[in-house]
Amino acid sequence: MSAASRFTSILKRRETSVALAVIVVVVIATLFNSSFAFGSDGFRNLLLTPSILVLLAIAQSVVVITRNIDLSVSAILGLSAYATGRMFTDWPGAPTILVILLGILLGTGLGVINGLLVSVAKVPALVITLGTLYIYRGIDIAWAGSTRINASDLPRGFTAIGTGSLFGIPWLTVIALIVFAILAYYLGYTRSGRDLYAIGSNPDAAELYGLPVARRVFGTFVISGTLSGAAGVMYAARYATVSATAGSGLELDSVAAAVIGGVAIFGGSGTVLGAALGAVLLSTINRALPTVGIQDFWQQAVVGALIIGAIVLDRVLYVRNQRAMLRSRDHATPAKEGVKR
Repeated sequence: MSAASRFTSILKRRETSVALAVIVVVVIATLFNSSFAFGSDGFRNLLLTPSILVLLAIAQSVVVITRNIDLSVSAILGLSAYATGRMFTDWPGAPTILVILLGILLGTGLGVINGLLVSVAKVPALVITLGTLYIYRGIDIAWAGSTRINASDLPRGFTAIGTGSLFGIPWLTVIALIVFAILAYYLGYTRSGRDLYAIGSNPDAAELYGLPVARRVFGTFVISGTLSGAAGVMYAARYATVSATAGSGLELDSVAAAVIGGVAIFGGSGTVLGAALGAVLLSTINRALPTVGIQDFWQQAVVGALIIGAIVLDRVLYVRNQRAMLRSRDHATPAKEGVKR
């Protein structure tokens, strides 16, 4: 492939379009308010704000690629965040790394429950995760009640993760980048990762081919739970204030980020890069629209329009690809018949 062809191919990718959209939003917001990108905290916030949603979007994309969905990610985040805070208050002097690991493992355990119910009990993921969304959130509300974790309850070494940086890059952004790199490699270069695309494209054909469909789907929910638990720990470190409503509504934002980034809601295609960029775009829009004086209602309307546009675009591209394949097959058939004669 020539350099020109490779460049054209890159330009046609959804990830490129989303990245350009992020740049356009930043430029427009900066024209209205220069501190948006060039203020003392402007650039730092551009990197820091999307970090938690990036983790949830990556978690969601891994599941959606297999033609499933995980609506419980926000509840897992909230429960893991509150549990992390409570461990610090209930076990004074507990090693920070131990608490972090336990918070992430809680998310893993909740993901295991989702995975077992979907892959073993064969119940649709939409139904299961909608139910566990309310169950996990209910447990969180019953446990927390009207209390909340405050910054004074958390050790400085832990909150420094949410406020500190490495060479000017916030630690939470660094963590999100590491997770992104690991999952991008997994999906792109490992056999089990590539299996997920085959399962999402046609689950029945994948099973007939001999792929371990149930095991792979179970694994995606474990990954989703683990990343949601990690996002919960990051949430506690970032905001240092955790209540029973932590993370509410982020389940839809995670789906929106994945879909906008090119992860097909019908399964079988998409990348974690696209999902991460989708999360960055949504977070940037939510910060930018108030800067230009747009009301909250229109902020939600813009996100909704982006979701609908992304789904319609995916459908149009799917139909176009199907027609192209049919035309190629029709052209190939006469040629084969001519050879036989």
